[in-house]
Amino acid sequence: MDSSIGRFWNALTRRKQKEIDGSSSPLARVLTLFDLSALGVGGTLGLGVYVLAGSVARDQAGPAVIISFLVAAFASAIAGLCYAEFAGRFPKAGSAYVYCYVSIGEFTAFTIGWNLVLEYVIGTSSVARGMSGYIDLLVDKKISSTLRDAMPIHVDFLSDYPDLFSFMLVMILAGLLAYGVKESTLMNNVFTIINLTVIVVMMVAAGSKCDPANWAIKPEDIPAGVNGGAGGFIPFGFAGIMAGAAKCFYGFVGFDCVATTGEEAKNPTRNIPLAIVISLILIFISYFGVSAVLTMALPYYLQDADAPFPHLFDLYAWTAIKWFSSLGAILSLSTSLLGSLFPLPRVLYSMASDGVIYKKLQTVHPKTQTPAFATMLSGLFAACMAAFFSLQQLIDMMSIGTLLAYTIVSVSVLVLRYQTQELMSSTDISVTVPEVLRQFVNGSRTKDPTYASSAVVKFCVCVFALFVCGICIILVPGEDFVNGDYPGVLAGLAIMVVLMVASFVVISLQPTDSAKLTFKVPLVPLLPLISVFSNVYLMFQLDSGTWIRFGIWITVGYFIYFTYGIRHSIEGERLPIKSEQANGKVASAPNGIDNAAYDEEKQVGFPIRRPSYTILSKS
Repeated sequence: MDSSIGRFWNALTRRKQKEIDGSSSPLARVLTLFDLSALGVGGTLGLGVYVLAGSVARDQAGPAVIISFLVAAFASAIAGLCYAEFAGRFPKAGSAYVYCYVSIGEFTAFTIGWNLVLEYVIGTSSVARGMSGYIDLLVDKKISSTLRDAMPIHVDFLSDYPDLFSFMLVMILAGLLAYGVKESTLMNNVFTIINLTVIVVMMVAAGSKCDPANWAIKPEDIPAGVNGGAGGFIPFGFAGIMAGAAKCFYGFVGFDCVATTGEEAKNPTRNIPLAIVISLILIFISYFGVSAVLTMALPYYLQDADAPFPHLFDLYAWTAIKWFSSLGAILSLSTSLLGSLFPLPRVLYSMASDGVIYKKLQTVHPKTQTPAFATMLSGLFAACMAAFFSLQQLIDMMSIGTLLAYTIVSVSVLVLRYQTQELMSSTDISVTVPEVLRQFVNGSRTKDPTYASSAVVKFCVCVFALFVCGICIILVPGEDFVNGDYPGVLAGLAIMVVLMVASFVVISLQPTDSAKLTFKVPLVPLLPLISVFSNVYLMFQLDSGTWIRFGIWITVGYFIYFTYGIRHSIEGERLPIKSEQANGKVASAPNGIDNAAYDEEKQVGFPIRRPSYTILSKS
C-alpha cells in the first residue's frame, strides 16, 4: 500500500527534463522582436481600452479608475518580470505550463496548463463577444434584437440569445491562424499600429474637453437616481478601487501570449523577455491616458459602460471622430482576438507533446507548420463559449484562471532561483530534520543551494501562501470586522502578517543559484512574494459564481488527467529507465520510446530523449 502511494506521489511530482533549445521543434521559427512586441500589445490592448475604462469608472471606482489601472498594472508587471525570467530559461511553447513542469512537478503543471486553456478560451470568447457588442451598438442594436427575437435563451447562467456573429468571428480567425503564423502576425502588426494611432487621436480629442472639476464633483451635484456614490475623486471608497482593480486586471491579460512563442521566435532567450517588458509599458501608458481623459471629459456617472468613447463623441457631435474611433476599436479588437487565440493551440500542443492530454492535439501540419488540429478545435470551443455566455461572465471566469497562473509562475521563480540544475535533476534527496532546522537561519553559511536550503524555501513559500489566503479572507469578505470593535480579528491579522514577514526573512537568508540568465527578476524574493499576495487578493475580489464555474472547469481537467494523462505522460515513460539503471538491470525500451534513444540514455545515465511529434502526411 505504501509503495502504491509512493508511486502515485512520484507520478504527481515528476518534473520535465530540461529541454530548452527547441532545435527539434517542427514549428516555424519566424517571429522577430517587433512581431513579439506587437503580439503582446495587440493581444492585450483591445476590449479594455475601448470599453473597460468607462465601465469601471461608472460602476466601481469613479475617477479613481486610474488608480485601479495602476494597481492592476503593478500586479501584471511583477508577473510579467517572472514570465520574462522563465522565457529566458526555457524558450519552449507552453508558457507557464512548461515553467511549472520544470520547477515544481507534473500535477501542478497540468493544473496551470488547464488554467491557461481556460484563460485563452475565455479571452478569445470575451473579445469576440465585446467586438460583436461594439458593432451592434454602431447599428442601433439591430443584430442583438433580431437574434433575441428569433432564438431567445431562457437560462440564468447563459446569454439572452446565441451570438452567431461572434461565433463566426472566432472561426474565421482560427482558420487564419491555422493557415500560417507569419501571415497572421503580419495582419496583427498592421492592425496594432493603427490601433495605437487611433488611441492617440482619441486621447487628444477627448483631452481638449477635459475639466479637472469632473474629478471633484460634490455629492449634492450628482443627479437624482444616479449611482454616484459619495462624489469626489474616490466616490466608492477604497473597496471600489480594489474591486475596479480586479476588473481592470482583465485589461492586462494577454501579454503572456508572448511567452508561448518559445519555439517560433527568433533568438527567444533575448527577444521574448524584451517583448514582454516593452508591451507592458505601452499597455499601461495607453490605459492610464485613456482613463484619465475619459473621466475628465465626462463625469464618471454619465459614462457609457459598453462604448464610452462613441458616447462621448456623440455628446459633442463629433461624428467623424466617433466613426474613426469605432474603426480603430474594431481593428483593435481584431488584434486582441488574434492575441487571445494565438497561444491557446500552443499550450494544447505542448501538453499533448508531453502526453498529459490527448496526443492527437500535438499534430503539426507539414505545409503550414502550425498545430492546425489544436487550432481549429480550440477555435470551435471558444466560438461556442462566445455564442452562449455573456461578456461579464466571461471576463470574471478568465480573471481567476489568469491570476492563478500568475501566482504559480511567481512561486516557480522562487523555487528555481533557490536550487541548482543538479538538485532539479536528482531524485535521491535525503535531508535530516536537524539539518533543515539549522538551515532556517543558514547556520552553515552555505553559498550554494543544497537539498536542505531548497526544502526550507519551498516550506516557507507554502507558509507564506497559506497566510496570504488567511489575510485575504479577513480583508475581503470580512472587511467590516477589521476595526477596534473586534480586537481578536486585528490580533489574528497582525500574527499572520508577522509570520509572512518571517517567511520572507528566512527565504532571504538562503543561498541562490548563480546561473547566468539573459534576464533575472530583481529584488528576489520580495517581488515574487508581492506578486503572490496581489494575485491572491484580486482572486478573492471575484464573486462566488465565478469560483463555482472555475471549480467545474478544474474538475473536468482533473478527470482528463487521472483517466489519461497520468498514464500516458512522456516523463512517466522515462521513469522505468532510471529505476532499472539504479537496480543494475538491462531492459528494453518502453513502448513508444525509440531503441537508439533508449540505449543512449542508458549510457549517459539520464533521460535525454525529446518528446516525439506527430506530423500529418501530405497524402
